[in-house]
Amino acid sequence: MREAGRIVAKVLQILTKEIRPGVRTKELDSICAQELAKYKARSSFKGYRGFPACLCISVNNEVVHGIPGERVLFEGDIVSLDVGAIFKGFQGDAAITVGVEEIGPEARRLLEVARGALWSGIEAAKHGAYLGDVSAAIQLYVESRGFSVVREYTGHGIGREMHEEPQIPNFGVPGQGPLLHKGMTLAIEPMVNAGGWSTKLSDDGWTVTTADGSLSAHFEHTIAITDTEPDILTML
Repeated sequence: MREAGRIVAKVLQILTKEIRPGVRTKELDSICAQELAKYKARSSFKGYRGFPACLCISVNNEVVHGIPGERVLFEGDIVSLDVGAIFKGFQGDAAITVGVEEIGPEARRLLEVARGALWSGIEAAKHGAYLGDVSAAIQLYVESRGFSVVREYTGHGIGREMHEEPQIPNFGVPGQGPLLHKGMTLAIEPMVNAGGWSTKLSDDGWTVTTADGSLSAHFEHTIAITDTEPDILTML
């Protein structure tokens, strides 16, 4: 899984450098496919329940699962990039949200909070803790800063399959849920909205947007629970 995670991290690093005004989202998907092939990895997403692309690209009020296409990026947009890779039978999954050149103050604050929420959740994911401790840490971090966490979509266990048990909500109660133990591998992924937490599904059957049209940001890492600090597998 560490090898799959490093591939994901490298691909995200390359994609982030390609974010600029005038780029079409399908161009980013092509780059993702080329980079995965270079490492002899496969996309976790392409073909998964019929998803048509290698990369999930969600822009502005899109939360997750955006399909790459003809959409052109403009200065001021925020863009969530979600990459999954299969390498030697194991999965890696990570996401980042970046701004297209200069972005507004609300968008900057949203990205800061969503990124901080991810780290808050990771810090809580320790051997002997409860899953609810992770969920509650994310929720508290986000809501105490005036934003909201998406409730219809969650993080997840990961290993040989992209989505394994347990589901990891981004809201919860400390001390509840299953115990975390050394050797568990989890994809922690707060999805944070500038407005309310409700979402809606677009007509394409995949793209999830905020119900109120507010901006949304998404950050994710695949981690392994150890007997000390969590081991982040999708980091270079």
